[in-house]
Amino acid sequence: MELTLSFWNWLLAFSPVLVVVVLMLVFRWGGSRAGGLGWFLAVLAAVLFFGARFDLLAYSQVKAVLLSLDVLYIIWAALLLFNIAREAGAIRMIGRALPGLTGDRVMQSLLIGWLMVSFLQGTGGFGVPVAVCAPLLVGLGFSPVQAVAMAAIGHGWAVTYGSLASSFQTLIAVTGLPGEVLAPFTALLLGISAPVAGLLVALIGNGWKGLKRAVLPVLVIGSVMGAAQYLLATNGLWTLGATGGAIAGLLVGLILVRLPAYRAKPETEAVEPPAVEDEGKSLWLSLLAYGLLVVLAFSVNLIPSVDNFLSQVKLTMNFPELETALGWVTAAGSGREINIFGHPGAILLYTSIISFIIYRKVGYIQKGALNGILGRVVKSGVNSSLGILAMVGLASVMLHSGMTYLLAEGLSMGFGPKVFPLVSPFIGALGAFITGSNNNSNVLFAALQMNTAELLHLDVLLILAAQTAGGALGSVLAPAKVIVGCSTVGLAGREGEVMRKLLGYGGVAVGVVALAAFIINLVI
Repeated sequence: MELTLSFWNWLLAFSPVLVVVVLMLVFRWGGSRAGGLGWFLAVLAAVLFFGARFDLLAYSQVKAVLLSLDVLYIIWAALLLFNIAREAGAIRMIGRALPGLTGDRVMQSLLIGWLMVSFLQGTGGFGVPVAVCAPLLVGLGFSPVQAVAMAAIGHGWAVTYGSLASSFQTLIAVTGLPGEVLAPFTALLLGISAPVAGLLVALIGNGWKGLKRAVLPVLVIGSVMGAAQYLLATNGLWTLGATGGAIAGLLVGLILVRLPAYRAKPETEAVEPPAVEDEGKSLWLSLLAYGLLVVLAFSVNLIPSVDNFLSQVKLTMNFPELETALGWVTAAGSGREINIFGHPGAILLYTSIISFIIYRKVGYIQKGALNGILGRVVKSGVNSSLGILAMVGLASVMLHSGMTYLLAEGLSMGFGPKVFPLVSPFIGALGAFITGSNNNSNVLFAALQMNTAELLHLDVLLILAAQTAGGALGSVLAPAKVIVGCSTVGLAGREGEVMRKLLGYGGVAVGVVALAAFIINLVI
């Protein structure tokens, strides 16, 4: 027997994902419950229909735990930083200060939900942007559902070249192609998606009226960001592509909000009136936590001596080759490597500790407040942790049993050369949606996309660009990422509400990239 593609096999492989999506979107289950049932169905399907043995399931779940720890390190540290900043009054003060910079509701949403979140993706990523920015948007008066959706959609364009281009480095490694030849099409498609992300943020936060008002600033800022990222990526500086693009966008955005047209009085007043406990506090000192985060992130990522010093202790495991009864082989290798002291979660933890000490020293956090801070962290973190463990466990079972590959193979083989460029970004998005990572999507599907492009006589570089661009946009829709965002704004257990909003808008973003790839394929 061997793993073969058929309609029924494809449907069986898709069933765990379908169940999770339906439970979260239709029945409004939380991520932990839906993920748990999806995991059980994935294990059942893997054993009964795809030849998974006990050793394969066991090793897949050990890998899943390592992957989950990688994400949970960030979540718990981000929750700690947020609650320290909130206790110090930073969130309240940002919510009141931003209208002073611009009273324009649309520009407020763009500054935080598109530009700031993209900058954080460039410097750190791995769930940090949504975890940091969603609470700020709530502080400005947006609903928690809107806040998570805006922060998620807003940074999708920056994922491939974000986190120091970790996803792009994976694309280079998996395909064996140099970054110099992969960069142009990749940067072009992501540049096209940048203004799309801005428009969707404006629509989510402000409706159709806000969308119309956002068109001009979004086109100006988006063009600058896309151009900056393209220039950096195509000149060998792809590790700074998203960061440089976001900084350029922020600078243009700050110039635009000085213009009379974008300093209008907000339609609604700030949701929180000035608090008595914030009297006499400095806005800039309140923002210390986020300033420290940026400085530490840049220091660790861009100063080799600092990076080398912090990268001396790593947690990793080696895994044997695994094979199903149907012949699907997972090669031997190491699992997810966790850099204990140089991890993004560690950077958040350092920031939290230093910020807490300084806030206590200047009296912004009162004695005895630590217990309350830790209590809120635990309350938000436990349910989210269970959801992520379930989702990553599900993805790992599907990956090791060949179910994920079967899904992509079915999608790719059902379309001809003219249509496949339209489909390619959705395959990348599917991989990222299931695994929660553009990096993992590139590991899973880049070789498949390259082989399919060769068989169909398509431009391999364009199809690979479509793969990673689709994966970037799809990664922000992944249940595991949604759980991260929801945990910081009090929506733990209500992730389905956000998923329903995100999938439609995310589908539009992926669709625009697909259309761009289709048109480019016709032209070249």
